[in-house]
Amino acid sequence: MARTSAQDSTDAPVTKGFLGPDRNWHLGAGLMTLATVVAFTIWAFTHTGTDVNAFLLILAIAFGLFMAFNIGGNDVANSFGTSVGAGTLTMKQALVVAAVFEVSGAVLAGGSVTETVRSGIVDLGGMAIDPLAFALIMMSALLGAAVWLLLATRMGWPVSTTHAIIGGIVGAAVTTGLVTGTGGFAMVQWGEIGKIAVSWILSPLLGGIASFLLFGAIKRRILSPAARAIALGSRGYDDAEDDDDDDEEDDADESWQRHVPASERMTELQQSAFAESAALDLTPGGPGAELIEASANLTKKERKAARKVERKAAYHALEKRVPPLAAGAAMLLAAMLVFKGLDNVGLNISVGGGVLMLVMLALGVWMATTIFARALKKQSISRATFIMFSWMQVFTACAFAFSHGANDIANAIGPFVAVLDVLKTGQIGAEAAVPTAALIAFGIALVSGLWFVGRKVIHTVGTGLTAMHPSSGFAAELAAATIVLLASVLGLPVSSTHILIGAVLGVGIVNHAANWRLMRPIFLAWIITLPAAAGIGAAVVLVLRAMF
Repeated sequence: MARTSAQDSTDAPVTKGFLGPDRNWHLGAGLMTLATVVAFTIWAFTHTGTDVNAFLLILAIAFGLFMAFNIGGNDVANSFGTSVGAGTLTMKQALVVAAVFEVSGAVLAGGSVTETVRSGIVDLGGMAIDPLAFALIMMSALLGAAVWLLLATRMGWPVSTTHAIIGGIVGAAVTTGLVTGTGGFAMVQWGEIGKIAVSWILSPLLGGIASFLLFGAIKRRILSPAARAIALGSRGYDDAEDDDDDDEEDDADESWQRHVPASERMTELQQSAFAESAALDLTPGGPGAELIEASANLTKKERKAARKVERKAAYHALEKRVPPLAAGAAMLLAAMLVFKGLDNVGLNISVGGGVLMLVMLALGVWMATTIFARALKKQSISRATFIMFSWMQVFTACAFAFSHGANDIANAIGPFVAVLDVLKTGQIGAEAAVPTAALIAFGIALVSGLWFVGRKVIHTVGTGLTAMHPSSGFAAELAAATIVLLASVLGLPVSSTHILIGAVLGVGIVNHAANWRLMRPIFLAWIITLPAAAGIGAAVVLVLRAMF
């Protein structure tokens, strides 16, 4: 049962022996991380030169990789929460997908990001600070953001890493300005902070609306026929034997249907559906549950006839309605990768050429999905629905991972490269190139953080806020990708983390199963992320200034 095992995989592993049952995975991830730290440290010293302050460089490397590690534990875990919670990916499979696509996104599309992180929220250009003071501000921002992310991750709260690094920079910069007399709170561009506050409401609201509409449509047009077909199965199970039994079969089953209370049959049906077919909404009041009550008084022959009709409708929905949905999803995800992932690669694609590529991609996906749906007719309807949406969710997860690696790694590597540039040149440059070695090292740190500390956030997103299944997980991820893309085009102040949380809640609203009690501390964590990171960053910069 994929659903049960997937949910268990998000919980803390049972300790059995040295490092528990996943000892080899723990050791492998740990050795990979250690080797990365050592190799990257050696590279950094050759890159900056032998006359660099060794202790300062080692601290900068430690703070930068620690920040990337915690981005993986919180932000990357948030991105994979729906996939792991739905049972589409196990924790180990999520690790492999993250390793491939997060690192690929970072290396292929990481780009030069230092200018964006170094300016925009705090007017550092107006401060008469020396290069060392600037480097200490960036280092303090990294550690301040990382410490807060670690605390939030341990509590299972998905928060914005972008807001965390902004808070760290604000706290460290303002504190430096006050201490040196070169600036203060007037340095902060409060309008930008106001946009962040707007995103606390706008991001989850837009994500929730998009997810509510999308999953509601999927549920009505695709999942309901499958739910009705399952509900009409003998004893509430989606077994193909109903279609093969002859009419002279023993009527014991019919007698069972008449005398066993409907509530008991509904419980069995729900358990079966949750385990085998992504819970096709058989909750009380849903189409499946209503049909259980209605079919209680049907004869076996009537039930079998009705089931054949519903099975035909269910397979028709998979073959005719899922392919255009998959084609549209492919276009949106490809556009998101181009706008949010590959904008730093330097691809010069014309508007006409881009549209043509997206249309060709959509047609190819439409045809491939149609063929796949026809091949699944040999499977039970619950299994066919589960497989179809599982594969679709795998692709959305891969696209999210690539886009995430291309963008949010900037929150760790931007300040670090700024420090590295100062240590190498001895001056504050307007912009600094991002070395490939840094992209690889920070990408590996992301994956390591996902494995070692990301399980609580995955549990929150995948099962805590609402029950996730391949169909609802796909809807949440696609809705979030759509809003991220539209917000990028329109310039709206949104957070991808907050958008995805809103999308998950949208699914919960459709299913009448949103956990609003858990959402309260998460929303509070969103609000205090910036001031918390700012406070830690301010304290760290005072310590570093005393040391150097």
